[in-house]
Amino acid sequence: MKSLAVLALLLLAACGPIPLADAERICIDQARLAQQPRGSIGMGIGSGGRTAANFDVTVTSDYLFRRDPDVVYGDCVRARAGQSPSRPFSSLPQSRM
Repeated sequence: MKSLAVLALLLLAACGPIPLADAERICIDQARLAQQPRGSIGMGIGSGGRTAANFDVTVTSDYLFRRDPDVVYGDCVRARAGQSPSRPFSSLPQSRM
């Protein structure tokens, strides 16, 4: 029974905040997807003349609802680190596409 309690505490500790720098790094992609969708197209010809193609698009609800990328970034960082980002997303080089 004691080991079960220790395991439960360890699991709860894993849900705690992460360092601010890690949270900011993780949240940049989410803010960029709020700016515009991301996608890729690929085509190729394999052995025997077989052709292949792929198409991938990522569209988030943040983009569809036109949420401000600075707000998306700030909310994401606060949820993960428990504090506000050190600077707004719009001041980061990654915000300029």
